[in-house]
Amino acid sequence: MNKASLLWMVTVTCCLAQPGDGARPASTNVPGAAFPALDAGNRAIFQLKAPTAQKVHVSLPQGRYDLAKSEDGTWSVTTPPLEPGFHYYTFSIDGVSVNDPGSHAFYGTSKDSSGIDVPEPGVDFYSVKDVPHGDIRSKWYFSKVTNSWRHLNVYTPPGYDQNTVAKFPVLYLQHGGGEDESGWAAQGKTDLILDNLIAAGKARPMLVVIANGNMPASGGARGGGGYNRAGMAPFGNELLNAIVPFIEANYRVLPGSESRALAGLSMGGGQAFFVGLENKEKFGSVGVFSTGLFGGIAGRGGAAPAAFNAEEQMPGLLTKAKAFNESLKLFYVSVGEQDPRIEPTKKAVADFNARGVRVEFATFPGGHEWQVWRKSLHDFAQRLFKP
Repeated sequence: MNKASLLWMVTVTCCLAQPGDGARPASTNVPGAAFPALDAGNRAIFQLKAPTAQKVHVSLPQGRYDLAKSEDGTWSVTTPPLEPGFHYYTFSIDGVSVNDPGSHAFYGTSKDSSGIDVPEPGVDFYSVKDVPHGDIRSKWYFSKVTNSWRHLNVYTPPGYDQNTVAKFPVLYLQHGGGEDESGWAAQGKTDLILDNLIAAGKARPMLVVIANGNMPASGGARGGGGYNRAGMAPFGNELLNAIVPFIEANYRVLPGSESRALAGLSMGGGQAFFVGLENKEKFGSVGVFSTGLFGGIAGRGGAAPAAFNAEEQMPGLLTKAKAFNESLKLFYVSVGEQDPRIEPTKKAVADFNARGVRVEFATFPGGHEWQVWRKSLHDFAQRLFKP
């Protein structure tokens, strides 16, 4: 059986019976799709109809779960409780990996994947509320750096179009490896986080620029280029010589490093570390979320990561701590408490503090995943652009 046949079979997912026992369709479903569903204990119910399939399972970051087949050809499974946050998943039907037509597709892990957003009790900072809302604007720009058209997303705060005189500070916010500029706009809920913070008076109205950090490489490959200065340099060139000039020519933004911040998650955190700290005359605040730069992740072939040497990676960071502190308003580091990067990150932060480098450090429950990064942005944005 070919993949096209398999895809045709599962397109009826949205027409199956509604979930029972108080379960409700996931917020990430396409309109009208009943499954996947979540019950009160955040157990996920996956269901699809594939009458001729012999074996079906669903893969999530938490594990792989086999679906059981009923007499009418409907396959289903109820998972153990899932951790709150956003999770990519895929179905396997007789060995062929397919997305769930009941779910929206999200770009992550270097491909479009199904996703399920699991709510966290008592957490609503990224929920839609009755507050003024800003916009996420999809923009194309021509880069003279890469000699190509490139795409980015720009969050503008509520009232941007009405008040045509006001100028705003800018946060440049980068995605992780295997993702692109859609991540912070979709999975990250950037607009809702900023809308709610601004409405509550907890953050200054600001622009957030979400650019594509994947840079062309030899052979047409895409990626961040490695966790080192040379690997991050191509994005730095693009940011400084194409993205920032485009934003400052087309949007009402405040000048000066005190009104520019650079932050990112994982690969984007490495970009923020190198590009931001090497260009403190351009960026007065730097946020590093869940980066592998400090260690805690295996290298190629399972090799242990090289020990992080802050002075070697960023000359003057430790030996000229006073000058570093004076040139940067905010240096922020965060990581998930179940992320294997946490202990190396804690060690790096302890070394910074011991040498007099002023760093604001935060941890959040979770692994290397979007709930941690949403909380990181929520926390970081409240610290930015203070008088």
